[in-house]
Amino acid sequence: MEFILEQDKKAVVVAIDRKTPTMDRHYRSIIKAISWRVTGTLDTVIISFLITGHIRLALSIGFVELFTKVTLYYLHERFWNKVSFGRKPVAGDYEI
Repeated sequence: MEFILEQDKKAVVVAIDRKTPTMDRHYRSIIKAISWRVTGTLDTVIISFLITGHIRLALSIGFVELFTKVTLYYLHERFWNKVSFGRKPVAGDYEI
């Protein structure tokens, strides 16, 4: 099984074995949300520390925003998976 990116000027379609267009599963969206928030939280903690000069306060701010933003990102990702705006239909190899 291989993953192939077929790129058009405006759309990227991920296909398995060059036949089946795919859509992200819920667990993929969750993993993406967590990995992005870890990155964002480290940024927030560093900036908070530079502004406040207090590491405990910076960690507290980072801890709170980690959970709120993971939830918001997940909901945002799932919403956009349902929106057809900017998507291009993919024709199959065989049509009746």
